[in-house]
Order: sequence, then structure tokens, then C-alpha cells
Amino acid sequence: MSQKSELLFTKTPKSGLTAAEVEQKRGEFGTNELLEKRPVPLYRKIWHHLKDISSLVLLLAIILATYMAVFQNGGWTKTIVISLILVINVVIGLYQEASAERSLAALKEMSLPTANGRRDGHDVTIAAAELVPGDLIYLNTGDQVPADAVILDETNLAVDEAILTGESLPVSKKSFQPKNNLTSDERVYSGTSVVSGRAFVQVNAIGMATELGKIAGLLNETHKRETPLQGKLDSMSKWMTFFAGLGGLMIFALSIGLQNNSLTDSLMIGLSLAVAAVPETLPIIVTISLSRGVKRMANRNAIIRQIGAVETIGNVDVIATDKTGTLTQNKMTITKYWTPETGIKKADDLPDAGQNLLKMLGLANNAKIMEKDGSEEVVGDATEVAIVNWLHAQGSSRQLLEEKAPRIAEDPFDSDKKMMSTVHRLDNGNQLVIVKGAWDRLPLDEKEPIKAGQKAHDDLARAALRVLAVGYKIIPATADPTNWNENNSNLQLAGMIGLIDPPRPEARAAVHRAKQAGIKTIMITGDHLVTAEAIAKKIGILESGQKAITGTDLQKMSDTELKNCIQDISVYARVTPSDKIRIVQAWQELNKTVAMTGDGVNDAPALKAADVGIAMGITGTEVAKESADMVLTDDNFATIIKAVAEGRTVYQNIIKAVEFLIGVNFAQMFLMVISTILGWGAPLLAEQLLIINVLADGIPGFFISKEPGEPNIMDQDPIGNEESLLGRGLMQRMIVRATTFTALTLGVYAYGKFVISPNDAQVSMTLVFLVLALGSMIDIYAIKDSQPITVQTFKSNKMLNWGLLLSMILVLSLTLLPRLRQFLHLALLSVQGWLVVLIGSLIPIFVLEMNKRLTSNIKMEVEKNSC
Repeated sequence: MSQKSELLFTKTPKSGLTAAEVEQKRGEFGTNELLEKRPVPLYRKIWHHLKDISSLVLLLAIILATYMAVFQNGGWTKTIVISLILVINVVIGLYQEASAERSLAALKEMSLPTANGRRDGHDVTIAAAELVPGDLIYLNTGDQVPADAVILDETNLAVDEAILTGESLPVSKKSFQPKNNLTSDERVYSGTSVVSGRAFVQVNAIGMATELGKIAGLLNETHKRETPLQGKLDSMSKWMTFFAGLGGLMIFALSIGLQNNSLTDSLMIGLSLAVAAVPETLPIIVTISLSRGVKRMANRNAIIRQIGAVETIGNVDVIATDKTGTLTQNKMTITKYWTPETGIKKADDLPDAGQNLLKMLGLANNAKIMEKDGSEEVVGDATEVAIVNWLHAQGSSRQLLEEKAPRIAEDPFDSDKKMMSTVHRLDNGNQLVIVKGAWDRLPLDEKEPIKAGQKAHDDLARAALRVLAVGYKIIPATADPTNWNENNSNLQLAGMIGLIDPPRPEARAAVHRAKQAGIKTIMITGDHLVTAEAIAKKIGILESGQKAITGTDLQKMSDTELKNCIQDISVYARVTPSDKIRIVQAWQELNKTVAMTGDGVNDAPALKAADVGIAMGITGTEVAKESADMVLTDDNFATIIKAVAEGRTVYQNIIKAVEFLIGVNFAQMFLMVISTILGWGAPLLAEQLLIINVLADGIPGFFISKEPGEPNIMDQDPIGNEESLLGRGLMQRMIVRATTFTALTLGVYAYGKFVISPNDAQVSMTLVFLVLALGSMIDIYAIKDSQPITVQTFKSNKMLNWGLLLSMILVLSLTLLPRLRQFLHLALLSVQGWLVVLIGSLIPIFVLEMNKRLTSNIKMEVEKNSC
């Protein structure tokens, strides 16, 4: 059922809604639940993977092989082997989707099962899902708000709205005034928590019409972009399919037209070429590389939820990060204070006047020390927690202070007056009134140094410090401690403190490291612009020529204006959930890969829209974590940069796997086409090509994922979305490798066919099979390291050595064991044949090493001349 919100607020009678009114409204507005998108059926997921180009090629090969097995008595070997490869690829694809997003489920879990309310003149317990607009409900400290509502009556109500706004401080609320327009201060929102006080409220929006529901709607409408690697691999597969199709048509035409082969034989050659075109093990190697990246990142406090994010994080161009807890310590700290006697001083420099200020702050304080997991923890308002921590640092505590000056009255903080007052009994019987709050609300005596205090306030504020002022007065023992009109007047000025959530010590170095790696860091926060600017400057995000703007400024820009100037903006303050999505999408419009951090419900849509959504593991809500691709267990920006390095290593290893597999695949295609054009027939059978692709190339290729990152991996710019997979010299290296193997295998085939054994085609086929298999295994050492081969090359990845040995044993056993040799139509070689295999297998690695040294020298010469 579709839901709508109540646009006009009509006050419900104090008796609450009647049963008839509840039923009528439920029919009109539906239930108080969040709606999910319908899950994708399994058959559609399977079809999605079967539509992949490489899968379609294998599917065609299966159809042809099955046709030959049934109608031409060609045997079932090809059908079984190729089908097994296809099934493995589809299962791997489904595995990658196994952690599909459960964001809305997490949002739904945030709803309360029941709420206390009033209907038909009676106080009743109502199932949260059964609430309707107009229902009257009670809220008390610790309650979670079950629906958006208007405040009819409240007492010292403060609500934590961090999950919606990103603001770390509780928001004070007030009762709705019918003569005025309804404001956010007069409303409470679904999913938020009551920090203090109590209230009587009237529901005015439920389900998808609430602010939480609007975010759920954004999650439904937001789609993740295809990862850069996925797009590039798909593009490469299409090109390979095109060449394979062209080659297959050529062979088919030549086989029938020039060689007068039968349709069956021609189809067999075409099938062989199709098999040669597909790097069957590449999807498996990519997944293994990504999985290894997941494990390595987990060891470095980054939990990957979506496996594709491993390679994507390595090539991000922009990191949009929250401030609180990620770049900062999420711990309000008093760094400076001011008194009329001392002026502005650092918090650890405390003469008598500073000690006096500290004592007053400690007395007018409600933070509590609680035991949690066997250790003490200070709980309460962030500012008051900072004061208690300052007390402890000076060897004192609230308990010690209150033993000497017990509290006898309190006037709680109020959002209108922005002050809190306490009264304490002194040893001499007099009473001490302490008032703390905003500087401009403190009712000071005119004789106090107000001008000096104003200057100190402004200086602290310009340093992005949150300022809290303290005044006091002594009243007689007989005075009424609750006469607040009298007590909160003509105060003496004790001083003021400056607080800030300080940057993490490692944040500046991490931001600098990101810049070295070609990554732009931007800050998106719910905090004040001045505070955000100050932190951003300290850690190197906001540099000369860069701008800091507010959400209001952002909303005035059109999408085109934002896109045109976004590269000059480094800080965004006071933004909304839709603003965050706009920022992410504006960068993506510039073809940039974007990572974004967040911890609240308000961050979830943007986390989903970003190429890599990064949630906070400590402070993050379940909604944010479920929407993210990666979760930081330490909430630390520096961990993101470590993850980037790991991601680049994974991407680099996948590229090495592509180089290792595709070069030989092209050589196989050229070998088949040229051999057929020359009239030599097919030098390899389809099953032999599969063995080479799966055993000889696949097994060693699996261990590419264990390669350590290149030394200069974080000194390079990210791989651009528009940059070809074959860029940065890969195309040249693949051409050299494909040309080498094509010429080598043609030469070996000719030598076997016309010199060693002219009357036995299986001998020349065996020579080509072994040289292609062993040669492509051995030259992995030239591919695994961009530097020339040294002893360290063989030591850095011992698992590769063992994998290579296993592959060699398996391949050699196919020619040495009679039954396997017969099954694959291979021959037992003479000593001369084995000598050809030995020399031929070592030629590729020699050529690749020479090419590596030659291109390195040319590059150095070009750089030298350009300087």
C-alpha cells in the first residue's frame, strides 16, 4: 500500500484517537513500516552471469561440443570439461553477491516493537507498526522515537539526532506553538533517541513518510555503479570475442573452401578457436586475488563487505570523509581556558584562578562514571565528559568536589536560555551559585570585565573552539536556592573554556600520503563551517585556493554549477543526505572513482551511491554498515589509506594475471588461424587448449594473488576510469609475449611436423602442447615483478614456486602416463623432442626479460631528456 504524509497538522483531542479513527487512518496511510524493494530471483541472478561475454562463448562451445557428441560421435570430454568451467564461473559470480545489501532490514530493526500512548481516553501500549498519524504517545529518557511527531508538551527534552543529521550533540526541543509555523525544534523524528527529559507528542508521519523513510526511499532508488575493473574486463572480453569470432569465421571458411574438410571437422576447428579465446581461469584468479585482499585488509582493520570494493578502493580518485571520529578522536577535549586574572592559557597550565574555574565546572556537571567491561567510563554530555576528564588529569574528581560543596538545587539546561545553574552548600554555611552556558546569555554584573571576556570569546571561537562561559555568585545561607530569577543575575565572571574534538595524530600524515598517491581528500560533515575549516586546515585537506562551503551554499547551486566548481571545494559543512549523494554523483560525472565514509543513517544513501562506501565500525549504525562496501573497525582515516595500498596491490596482481593469461590466449588464436591458413591443420585440440588454460596457466596464475605490492605503488596516480586496462605498457608487453609464443609454437609445430616425425601428427601436437604449457608457466617470473629478475624474485612468493612445480608435474604426467596421453591424443617424445621442449620453454622468459630491460632504458632516457 502506498503511503502519504499528513501535510496539515490538526491537533488530536487529549483523549486520543477513537478505534474508528485509527481504522480509517490506517486505511489511508498504511502501516508504520519501511518498504523494501522486491529481491531479485535466483534465476535472474544466474541469467545475469550467463549474459557475460566469456560465459556466452563457453555456452556456444558447450552447444557445439554437445552436438558433435550426439550426432558425430565426437565424445563427451569437451562438453563435460567446458560445462564444468562455466558452472564454476557462475557459482563464483553468485558468491560475490552472497553478501547482498540488507540496508532496509537494518532500518526496520531500528523500529520499536511498542510505544506507550493514549487512545479513547485510556493510556495503552501500541505496537509501533500500528501507529497512525494523529496518535498521541509518551516519550521518556532512553526511549527511541517510533514515528515522526509534533511535541505537544515537554520537560527538558533533548534528543540525539546523530543518525539523521550527523550532529554529535543532543538537540534541545520545545513544545509546538500553534500561532507559529512548525519547526524542527518542535518535532521529533523516527529512529532518534531521547537523551533526557520527557514529552507528550502527536504522530504526524509514519513509515516511508518519515524522515527515516525518506532515507530508505533514497536507498531503494540509489544504485551502485559497475566497478572500474568489471567494466574493463567486460570490454576486453568483448574485443577478444570479436577477434575470436573473426578468426573462427576465417578458419571455418578456409577449412571448407581451401582444404575441403567436412562440416564436422570445420566446426571442430572453430570450437577449438572459441575455447582458445576464453581465459577460463581469469574469473577464478580475479576472485582469489580479491579474497586474499579481503583477508589482508581485515588484518589492517578494514572489513570488506562487497568483494569488488577491494580493487575499487585501490583506484579511488576522491575520498569524501566525515570529520568526527574519522579524522578526529571523537573526544571533546578542553585545550584552552581564559580567566580575567590569567588571560588565555593552555589547559595544562593551571594557576589559582584556573584551578578555581575548573572546580566550578566540576561542580556544575552531571557526567557520571560508570563501569563497563571491567573498566570505568565517563558517560554524559560530551562537554561535561571533557570537563570530568580535565578534572581527572589534574588529580581531582566530581565526587571529591561535591563532598566539600554538596549540590542542593539545579536549574537544568534549557535550549531557550542556553544555561545550566547549580547551587552548592559551602563550609561556612553560605551558598555558591554556579551558572555555565553560552557567553552571550551569561547574566553578568556590569562591573565585570565584559569587554575583555568578549575579546577572549572571539579569539577562542576564531580558533574553532567551542566556548563555554562560567559565572558565579555567593548567596546567604538563608536565601532560597530555587529562586532562579534572583540567583541567575548579577554574576561574577569566573572564566571560559575552549573545547574541540582534536585531530587524530596520524590524520595529517595519512592525508599527505593520499595526496602523494594522487587522491583528493574532501571533508563532508554535519558540524559548523568554522570548526570544519579549522580541522581541515590542520590536517592538510583545506589548502590555499580551495573552498569550504555549507549545505545551504550547495543547495543554491545547480548540478551543472556544482560539477564545474567541485574540484575547488574541499570542505562541506551542515549538509543533508541528498547533498551527500549530489557530491558523490558530481564527482562521478567527472568520471572519478569516489570513496565515502559515514556512520549514521543519514549517510547510508551516499554510502550506497559511492563507488566504495566506508562505514565506521565503532560509532557506525547498522544501517550505515549494511549500506557500505567496507567497515573500519578502528574508525580511522589512516586505515583507509592502508586499504588503498592493499587495493592497489590487488589490482596490480589482477593486471599481472591478465598479462599472464591473455598474451598466451592471443598466441593460441594466432597459432590456430595461421596454421590453418598454411594448410597444416589444427595444431591443438579443444581439450588440449583447455588443459593449457586451466592447468598450465591457471594454477600458477592463482598464486599471482600472493605477490607483494611494488615498492612505488603509492607514488603513482590512480588508474582512471577512462584509462584502458591495457595501458601503462601492458599492451606492448602483451604484444611482445603473444608474438613470441606465436612464432615459437609455429616453429616448433613445423619442426615436429616436417623434421622430427612427418608421419605422426601427434608428435608435433605434443611438442606444441608442452612448449606452450611449460613456456607460459616459466615466464611468469618475468611477469610477476616489473623489475629485472633477481634472486629475490624467486624468494618473494614461495607458494608460486610450489604451484609452478605442481603444474609442471601435472602437465608432464599427461605425456608420460599412457592412459592420460591416450585420452588427450598426445605422443611419447624422443630425446630430440624433449630437447626442443626444453629450449623452446626457456625462450619466452628470455625475450620478456630483454624487453623489460630495453623499455626501462628507453623510459629512463626519455625522462632524462625531458628534464
